[in-house]
Amino acid sequence: MLGMKTYLGWKVDFLQPTGEPAYAGPDSVSWRVFKNPIALGVGGIAAVLLEFADARIRSGVWDHSTFKTDPVGRSKRTGMAAMVGVYGPQSAARRVIQGVTNMHTQVKGETPSGEAYSALDVELLDWVSATATYGFLTAYDRFVAPLSDADKTRFYEEGEAVARLYGVQNPLRSEADFHAMLAKLMPRFEPHPINTEFLDIMKSGRAAKGVPKGLQSAVVNAAVSILPVDVRDRLELGADYDLRPKGVATVKAMGALAERLPLPASPAGQACVRLGLPATFLWKSPEKQASIRHTIQEGRAASLAH
Repeated sequence: MLGMKTYLGWKVDFLQPTGEPAYAGPDSVSWRVFKNPIALGVGGIAAVLLEFADARIRSGVWDHSTFKTDPVGRSKRTGMAAMVGVYGPQSAARRVIQGVTNMHTQVKGETPSGEAYSALDVELLDWVSATATYGFLTAYDRFVAPLSDADKTRFYEEGEAVARLYGVQNPLRSEADFHAMLAKLMPRFEPHPINTEFLDIMKSGRAAKGVPKGLQSAVVNAAVSILPVDVRDRLELGADYDLRPKGVATVKAMGALAERLPLPASPAGQACVRLGLPATFLWKSPEKQASIRHTIQEGRAASLAH
């Protein structure tokens, strides 16, 4: 994602326009969660599995995208769209999301069983949004840092505006909402070779070159571990995907390290700069963040006084 300069033909710039806000702010739970690559990796894989569990989404992705020929590139582009929605200027987020929606008007067809599907089906839009929300939030809470109930509620609230731009009619407002949606769709879920092919790709080393395969395997198994138990059973993701104690420790250690290791060139770092904050702002302690904000506010007040 750090190397992507365009999305759907538009330049992606998290540094400009100076001062333009995103749909969430630097003090949001969303900015805290999405800056962490371990949470994104674990949560993103879990979200894909939850989406692919439904044949309509699985067929739509497999038949109308580059996923089967370029799964890594496709995953990076999906991740960039998420980054624009969280950290991008609001004008850029609206432009990119409208482009995604326009592209999705062409995504329609039939599943192998003959059931019609459309990417703009409200039920599918709602579920795709729900899987991302559940995946990223649960991954961060489980493997990076526990979140309070209040912070979880804030995370749901912060994502609503962007979700509605995508056409989502029923954005999640609680974990109970997720499980209610899941219960409705569960009878449709089924195991499929595409699921294991996807997981094999994620474990292979192709997904993140330079990252040890052992860590990538641990991230994949961590993603499977945060699936609701009945979903994992339905998808027949058995003992091969169990996350052992060593794997838990590894993923948590990497998640904790990512919380402290600044990535100034990331969308998160550049968005901070756009809003007049240090590029490393999000990786500082809450106390240090408050101090920085206070200093900036004092400077602005002094400037206005003169």
